Amino acid sequence: MIKFSIIIPVYNVEKYLSRCLDSVINQTYKDYEVILVCDDSEDKSENVADEYVEKYGFIKIKASHTGLSRARNIGVEKAKGEFLVFLDSDDYLEKDFLETMQNNLADNPDLVRIQVQDIYPDKVIKHSEVGFDTTGGIGAFSKIIKYHYIENAWSYIYNSKFYKGNNFKFMDNCIAEDYGLIPLIIAKAKKVKSLDYVGYNYVQRDNSLMSDSDYNKKIKKMDDMLLQANFLKKEFQEIKNNENFIRFINNSLIYYSTRLNYKDYRKYKKILKNNNCFCHLKSKGIKGKIRDFLIKNNAYLFYNYIVR
Repeated sequence: MIKFSIIIPVYNVEKYLSRCLDSVINQTYKDYEVILVCDDSEDKSENVADEYVEKYGFIKIKASHTGLSRARNIGVEKAKGEFLVFLDSDDYLEKDFLETMQNNLADNPDLVRIQVQDIYPDKVIKHSEVGFDTTGGIGAFSKIIKYHYIENAWSYIYNSKFYKGNNFKFMDNCIAEDYGLIPLIIAKAKKVKSLDYVGYNYVQRDNSLMSDSDYNKKIKKMDDMLLQANFLKKEFQEIKNNENFIRFINNSLIYYSTRLNYKDYRKYKKILKNNNCFCHLKSKGIKGKIRDFLIKNNAYLFYNYIVR
């Protein structure tokens, strides 16, 4: 069996794709397959992908109008590796990424967390989080929730048998699809470990989905997060000691609502209240109680002007 399946959705990344794919070709550990899921790009991304398919035997899947979620799901269905790696096509791996992963799989974990650095045109910001030994998903999340990146799919590798056995899927046609799946994967995992190894390079680009200034996309993201939060809360009802997960879901919704303009924030605040998203704010200390009070009454003011 192949050790790693690296799943790479490809859409409008002509400028970045060669660096991404070269970072795979240059891996010091070679037991892997690469699955390129190519959407209908408006640039020459697919031409770049075809060159690597021809030269290196990468697997190419042509799929129109997929979006990131469906592209990943298609890649997982095709994957034959023991472990799944999600790599976004504008990002890239350190050359010892797979070797480091291979050296930490002796206990056959369900999930392995790695660390990330942000790549800007003029600087690199390394998030050197403290790793931890193998533990259950509930205990692991209590540590991961303190990390800079929490629900991003590319900051983990996944045991394929565990992933496919639970029929995990990213929700189609959603923005911030990781938010609606990764916490559930962590919760259901029996064996999670985290490495302090920084191996994933997250490229910050102005026209990426997450930094797009199109306000309609921000509204859709808020609606998608609400939809996915309702799904997650139902799933977490069957999981004991789920308080950290519920708190994370609610905090994410509250915070993101404050990224909208004030008029829309007020509209979504009512929705969040009706969904009991503020009920988890129960701090004991004086500072915590003040913080909770401010968030409950005006999270927009708190996040935009007090803790900027």
